[in-house]
Amino acid sequence: MAYRAVSCERLISAEASLIFDILADPSKHAAIDGSGTVQGHVGKQGRLALGSTFAMKMRFGIPYRVKNRVYEFGEGHLIAWGNLAGHRWRYELKVEGEQTLVTETFDWSTSRLPIAIQILGYPRRHRSNMEQTLERLAELAESTAE
Repeated sequence: MAYRAVSCERLISAEASLIFDILADPSKHAAIDGSGTVQGHVGKQGRLALGSTFAMKMRFGIPYRVKNRVYEFGEGHLIAWGNLAGHRWRYELKVEGEQTLVTETFDWSTSRLPIAIQILGYPRRHRSNMEQTLERLAELAESTAE
């Protein structure tokens, strides 16, 4: 990752496999999204794997749909997807005792228009969105683990 990436991390009191299962299920993405833009998934989508494609209902002012592809995948510890614009969302999981350290990264080093992403202020805004996402992910995973 070049300088065109911003990350946040959080310790979650749940097993990495449970957290990974949530991330690998597109039907759960709206529930954990901290930005308020992910509205739901489109169609019947199974568990994600390397090369999987999945579509999401989005809303940023106006509703739209976006198709994503999984570009990085390591069962139980790494998943990253991106869309036509080229930027990626990456989640890395690392077991730390009885907790899991989850790092979420917005990586625009692969973007088709990286300067536009910076001018529009996405890196700055995404940090708080990622903190909210990790909080929601923790709530879902920890309540499921109980």
